[in-house]
Amino acid sequence: MAGRVSIRLLNSLVRGNVIFRNKKCLRKGVVLISRCHARSLSSSSISATQPDLSSHLAGKTYADLYELSVRDPETFWGSIAKERLAWTKLFDQVTDCDLSSGEINWFLGGQLNVSVNCLDVHVAKDPDRVALIWEKDEPGTEERITYRELLEMTCRLANTLKSYGVQKGERVAIYMPVSPMAVAAMMACARIGAVHNVVFAGFSSEALACRIQDAQCKFVITCNHGVRGGRIFDLKSMVDRAVKSCPSVRHVFVAKRTNNSVPMGKLDISLDEVMVGQSPVCAPEPMDSEEMLFMLYTSGSTGKPKGIVHTQAGYLLYASLTHQYVFDYTPGDVFGCVADIGWITGHSYVVYGPLCNGATSVLFESTPVYPNPGRYWETVQRLRINQFYGAPTAIRLLLKDEENWVKKYDRSSLKTLASVGEPINHEAWEWFHNVVGDGRCPLVDTWWQTETGGVCIAPLPAEPGAEILPAMAMRPFFGIQPALLGEKGQIIMGNDVSGALCISQPWPGMARTIFGDHQRFVDAYFKPYHGQYFTGDGAYRTEDGYYQITGRMDDVINISGHRLGTAEIEDALRAVVEDLRHLVATKIAKYAVPDHFLVVKRLPKTRSGKIMRRILRKVATQDTSNLGDVSTLDDPSVVSEITEAHKRYRSHAAKK
Repeated sequence: MAGRVSIRLLNSLVRGNVIFRNKKCLRKGVVLISRCHARSLSSSSISATQPDLSSHLAGKTYADLYELSVRDPETFWGSIAKERLAWTKLFDQVTDCDLSSGEINWFLGGQLNVSVNCLDVHVAKDPDRVALIWEKDEPGTEERITYRELLEMTCRLANTLKSYGVQKGERVAIYMPVSPMAVAAMMACARIGAVHNVVFAGFSSEALACRIQDAQCKFVITCNHGVRGGRIFDLKSMVDRAVKSCPSVRHVFVAKRTNNSVPMGKLDISLDEVMVGQSPVCAPEPMDSEEMLFMLYTSGSTGKPKGIVHTQAGYLLYASLTHQYVFDYTPGDVFGCVADIGWITGHSYVVYGPLCNGATSVLFESTPVYPNPGRYWETVQRLRINQFYGAPTAIRLLLKDEENWVKKYDRSSLKTLASVGEPINHEAWEWFHNVVGDGRCPLVDTWWQTETGGVCIAPLPAEPGAEILPAMAMRPFFGIQPALLGEKGQIIMGNDVSGALCISQPWPGMARTIFGDHQRFVDAYFKPYHGQYFTGDGAYRTEDGYYQITGRMDDVINISGHRLGTAEIEDALRAVVEDLRHLVATKIAKYAVPDHFLVVKRLPKTRSGKIMRRILRKVATQDTSNLGDVSTLDDPSVVSEITEAHKRYRSHAAKK
C-alpha cells in the first residue's frame, strides 16, 4: 500500500510584485511512479522522492488522481496551479471552456511571468545550479550555464529588444540553432511580453519568409552561422533572402555562433555587441494567463502552414507537470531531450518544462552520427544524463550499426528512456530498451502533438509496479480523457475497439487558436466530432484499456469493414520485398495484405522524422495538383522522386 504523503509550504517570498511559492516534500515513499521493467514486467524498484502535485492532493494514488482530474478538473488543476507557479496576481476562475466553439480559457484573472517561473524562482534559491549544458557539435566542448547566468543573459537580451522598440504582444521570429542564446531569446520575449515564433534553423528562406509574413513579425533574431555534423551553415544569408519579401521586419539581431564574419545590412544589429552594454536586470512584464506566449508553425493540409498559438499559465503548468511525471524527473537529474528548439518537443521538454522545474537541461547541437554512431551514448556517459528523450527515426538509424557503438560507453546514469515524434516500431523499441537501456530502464513511448502542448498519453505516470508494454503509449495523463469515435460520430464504448482518437474535455496545455484564423482552428480540431478535440489520429483501445496509436486518420484504410492504420502495416513491412506479403498476413491479417508495393529510395519525412503520409496518399490516388505545404520536409525534392516512381510503376502495370 502506498505510503501517505506530507506536504508543507515552507515559505512565501515577495520580491517586487511577484509572489514566489515554494514547496517541499518530506517523505520516503512515492505514490505516483515506479520504475517498471519494460515489456509486461513490473519492478519493486521505487523512484526517488518527488514532490506531490499539491498539498490538497497529497496521499492520493495515481488512480485517484486521474479520476479526480477528469471528474473535477477545477479542483485538480486549480490546486496545482496555486502552489506550483509563481503568480503576480492569483487567478479567480480556474477554467471557462467550450470545445464546440474552440474557446479555451484557464486561470482567468491571474497574472504571472513565464521567465520568472523558469529563472528568477531558481536564482532566488540556488543561483549556481546548472540550467543548461550546451552539447556543442564537437564532442567534449560542452558549456555549462547556471540559472544566474541564464537570467542575466535573458535580461540583457530583453533590454536590447526593448531598446530597439519591441513591445508587448509583438511577434519576434527566432531562427537560430540549438544554443543558450536561443533559449535566452525565448525567455527574453517571455519576460517583456513579446510573442516568439521559433522557426527551425534548417528551413529554407522561403519557409522562413512564409512564417514571418503570416505572423507579421517586426523583428528577427538569428545567428551568423549554424554548426551541425561537422558542417557550417550560413544562417544570416537565409535571413537576408527571407526579409527581402517581408516588409514588416524592422530589425534583424545577429548573434555570433562562429568567428566568421557575415555581411551586415541596414536592418542588422550585432546582438553580442549591443547586449554587453545592457543592464543585467529587467523587470518582468505581468502577463494575463491567456495572453500569447508563443506561436509555432506546423504543416497544414492546405498550402499554408498553421500558426499554432499557446498562452502563458496553462501551457507552462502542463509542460512542467508532464516533464516531471512522464519522465520520472527528480531534482538533480540531468535531462537529455535531443530535439531541436524549432519543434514543440524542444519548446516543452528542452526549455519550458525543465526550466520551470529547476532542472539541468541538455542542448544538443549535433547529430546522432557525428562524428560516429556512438555520439548519443558518449554524450550520455560524459554528461551523466539521467533521462534520454529521442525520436524513433534516430533509433532506427542507429540500430543498423554494431551494438558496440552503444556498449562501449557507460550508460549506468540512465533512469528513463523515451521516444517522441511518431509511434515507435517494435524492432526499434526492443533495441532501445534492451541494448541502450540494458533492459532495466522504463521506456516510455509518448503521444502528443504541437497542438496539445505536452504529452497526453504515455506509460508513465502509473501505479507502483505497473506494466509497460512495448511500442505502446498506453495511459492518458492527468486531465486527458481519450475517446474513440466511429465514422458516424458515435462514441465507441468498451475495450478491444478502434476509432478516431479524440479528447473529450479541455486541459490547460492545449492550443488556443490558429493565429489569424480561429475558424480554421475550429474546423480542423472541433468540427469533425462535435464537442470533442479531434487529434487526427486513429487509435486502438486494448482489452486492458490501454491506447495504441495506429496512425493518422487520413492514412486509415477500410478493408472488408476493418479500419486499419497504415502504421500497423508499415511496422510489418521492414524486410525484403519478397517477404512483405507473408509478413503482413502473419503480423496483421490476410485481408490487410496490400495489392501492390512501390519501392522508393526514401519517404517524405519532416525534419523531426515524421512521415508526411498525406503526400503518399495523394500520389497513390494520382492527385498531385495540390500537395499542400511541403516546407517542413527534410528535402522537398523527395516528392518528385516518389511521383516519378509511381508514374513508372503505373506505366509498367498498364503494359501487363
